[in-house]
Amino acid sequence: MPDNCLFCKIIRGEIPASKLYEDDDVLAFRDIAPQAPVHILVIPKKHLSGPVAVTEEDERVVGKLMRVGNEIARKEGIPHYRLVFNNGAQAGQTVFHLHMHILGGRHMAWPPG
Repeated sequence: MPDNCLFCKIIRGEIPASKLYEDDDVLAFRDIAPQAPVHILVIPKKHLSGPVAVTEEDERVVGKLMRVGNEIARKEGIPHYRLVFNNGAQAGQTVFHLHMHILGGRHMAWPPG
């Protein structure tokens, strides 16, 4: 894992996070700058720079991000929510470690932005 990656530091326990789920493959925690009443990040423990870096070898863990995200949304009591992956700075990616946003707790407008 890269030394300077914010999410890798969270995985290693160097930076605290409000964890909601953790296993050998993924970690989920509350976003420190929420964009909705519920804003949770789900990340793989393997460092991938973003969606563009996902290979066939990574498909299992990416599927697990989706499954864990759905389970967390259910536990948080949000039946309607948005799952978001950003790819690149112009798409809004600010941390270059693959992550999925769970956004909910309010009406989500379309188009998103």
